[in-house]
Amino acid sequence: MSEIILLDGGMGQELIHRSKQPPSPMWSASVMMHEPEIVEAVHRDYIHAGAKVLTLNSYSVTPERMARDAQDDLFKPLQAKAIEIAKAAKGDNDITIAGCLPPMMASYKPELVPDYDACKKSYSAIVAEEKDHVDVFLCETLSTLVEVKAAVSAAAESGKPVWCGMTVVDGDGTKLRSGESLAEAAAIAKEAGASAVLINCSWPESVTQGLSSLKACGLPFGAYANGFTSIDALDAGGTVSGLKVRKDLTSEAYAEHAKAWVKAGATIVGGCCEVGPAHIAELARCLEADGHTIVKSFSSKIGKSK
Repeated sequence: MSEIILLDGGMGQELIHRSKQPPSPMWSASVMMHEPEIVEAVHRDYIHAGAKVLTLNSYSVTPERMARDAQDDLFKPLQAKAIEIAKAAKGDNDITIAGCLPPMMASYKPELVPDYDACKKSYSAIVAEEKDHVDVFLCETLSTLVEVKAAVSAAAESGKPVWCGMTVVDGDGTKLRSGESLAEAAAIAKEAGASAVLINCSWPESVTQGLSSLKACGLPFGAYANGFTSIDALDAGGTVSGLKVRKDLTSEAYAEHAKAWVKAGATIVGGCCEVGPAHIAELARCLEADGHTIVKSFSSKIGKSK
């Protein structure tokens, strides 16, 4: 069978479920400032569930979001806090820590993406804070070709491996949220230095539609979907309180989707928003039951039959 890299699941939504604070525009960063122990607990729960990759809880810690929703001078302290918590959660476990390169302004809002030079400058600032503390960079929820090129290029300059995750249209997994081609985005990611391409924070069904577009670029590929009914209610600078959760996406149902992705050739799987530790535990169980080996990073055999 295959070696499969198992990512963790969603962080922001999991924190909202556990925190005493109401959702804020800063999403998970606010919880990290006031209840860091919850962030560490979520990381640990994913490790216990079987995940081999922890992503830094720094999704909302971009220069642009700090300027809009908080204070500019919180950027470096919050990046450092995310690193500190992930390392504490990892402990002696054999785990990969992934740096996080998210959308600069807001999720699912391609119309707000800055131009290439501005994106590259901000991504480089994030890379500078994280590169000495992570094993790989995970670009996440990118919705435009500009973001893909800028994020991957900035991360590749670190010398660390880069995995590029892109979010696609609900109902059409062949297109980014911008309407641009996923196949073109994957090709751009590869040219900019990505070592793997993924679809993330999209319907599981849309992931299935888009996998062939990823596979065509020739890189290892994978996916981690969300559990929202729709993302239309989310405004830039707003909160997730208006988003609704799918009732049909049980741990078992999510695992079935992910097993199909693996059957199609995916070698990296995990979960995004509303896909929690229970989902990852069930996915780990299913992968092992099917004879796959769960690993933390690529080897010479990754994605190949053993």
